[in-house]
Amino acid sequence: MGREDSIKGKSVGAVHNGLRILRYVSELGTPTGVNQIARTTGVSASSSFNILGTLVQEGLINFDHDTKTYSPGIGLLGLAIPLLPTNPIDLVTPEIEELSRKHNSLICLWNVTADERIVLSNRASSSTTVRVDMNLGARLPAYVGAVGRCYAALRNTPEKILRETFDKLHWQSPPRFEDYLLDIETARHCGFAFDFGNLFNGLEITASVVTDAMSRPRYGLSGISIAGQQSRAQIESLAKDIKRSADWIGTNLFGAPQVSR
Repeated sequence: MGREDSIKGKSVGAVHNGLRILRYVSELGTPTGVNQIARTTGVSASSSFNILGTLVQEGLINFDHDTKTYSPGIGLLGLAIPLLPTNPIDLVTPEIEELSRKHNSLICLWNVTADERIVLSNRASSSTTVRVDMNLGARLPAYVGAVGRCYAALRNTPEKILRETFDKLHWQSPPRFEDYLLDIETARHCGFAFDFGNLFNGLEITASVVTDAMSRPRYGLSGISIAGQQSRAQIESLAKDIKRSADWIGTNLFGAPQVSR
């Protein structure tokens, strides 16, 4: 999923290879040779050598002639500096807008706070005549709803404490605790979760969680639609795309391990 669905043009393999190499060298952070780069990225040694040479010329990669190794170059900082004053939430607006357009759903980005709350920080809605909406700044407990099931899966909270937390949550149509546990286990396996009318009557929600390099939850990403507007297949497709977008945001904002889109 992503904006590539709506962009016309042929994908250029050399560009993909160059970005793959640039990301690997940047994330590794320590000098490494061309053979290791080629093995890890899957780009042939000859292509890696030529791409690295170009990146060195552009100042994005440094080359040590004594050790024959490559490391991140100061040119990377030049690319990043224009983004530093930008609110990270603004950077992902095109991603959630594309999700909303493609799946005709309300897409919400929730900030995970230190006191285990989620706060609605950004949203994008579709052009459907009848649609659901939520106010920015809305606050919910981190363990509630579809986001909450994913959050609980990441936190690995002991069942006794989880039960105590669950008993304090407010749902319009509460699930059984046993079903909640099963949903958490499913979320742990597939990376997304559903809430069919539990949190809010008449709403169907799917969600995933954005994590950082330490696998800590940073944002919740959810898709919300009115019950019956979408088929189960459409909801599952949205769930998979939300998971892919959450992974992409985690990689680009917080240095989480890169996952193929």
